[in-house]
Amino acid sequence: MKRILFPTDFSEASNNAFVYALKLADAIKAELITLHAYELPQLHMGGLPNTLKEVYDSIELENFENFKDQIPLLREIAEKHDLGHVKISNILKHGDLIWTIKKVTKEESIDYVVMGTKGATGLKETFLGSNTGSVMTELEAYVIGVPQSSEYNGIQNVVFTTRFREKDLKALKKVIELAKLFDAKVHCLYVKTKKTDVNPVIIEDWKFLFKDDKVVFHIIEDENVKQTILNFVDSYNVDMLAMLNYKRGFFEELFKQSLTQKLSYHVQVPLLAIHESSLG
Repeated sequence: MKRILFPTDFSEASNNAFVYALKLADAIKAELITLHAYELPQLHMGGLPNTLKEVYDSIELENFENFKDQIPLLREIAEKHDLGHVKISNILKHGDLIWTIKKVTKEESIDYVVMGTKGATGLKETFLGSNTGSVMTELEAYVIGVPQSSEYNGIQNVVFTTRFREKDLKALKKVIELAKLFDAKVHCLYVKTKKTDVNPVIIEDWKFLFKDDKVVFHIIEDENVKQTILNFVDSYNVDMLAMLNYKRGFFEELFKQSLTQKLSYHVQVPLLAIHESSLG
């Protein structure tokens, strides 16, 4: 049985993403595991170990009580969307969020991580304290970031950005697998700039390779890659944007941080980040 990890801080953004996690779990017949991680504050009370222990114990108890109170609310969201049948288990862990997500992903053999994101607010770009962005760039599992303003209306159109590399081919196959679960169309988007040069023969090979799948290829010449992707998402009523998250290279050179992380602040549809190390 596949497993989806849903890290939550019980915020509105997280609860919105929970619906996506439930729908995905239902589609792929997966178990949904919720995770709430908390950190203990750095307290310095020299010579008072008992007092310190009492403070930590009370913080842990408070987190446990809060977690216990929130679980029925998640159940209510599931029931409200007729998804009460989805198997849900819950984990409460003490530790840094990114470290904890990595640990649980490995221990529980997680296939997908679904997280809520908070979009740009004024001049400050918040992203669950940039946690979702960090998880996207660091985690080897597939990570789906769901913007707070995004409402689940099914998945019919998925965009996959490509430069027709060998590793893009593997990633596209993964995206098609996911799209098939929703009978969705995959739009393979190549933004051609002066710096990029793809042999037309390779493009034709890809078209032939996926001729029996619901895949459409789009080649757009433009120097502003980020804006072209955002415009495409708006124009084609896209329900999910999928990107291969390279460790280095094109995206990072362009934005000094990965485009996958950068776009998450602005895009209004769920973003699926595929780490190249997960492709084998």
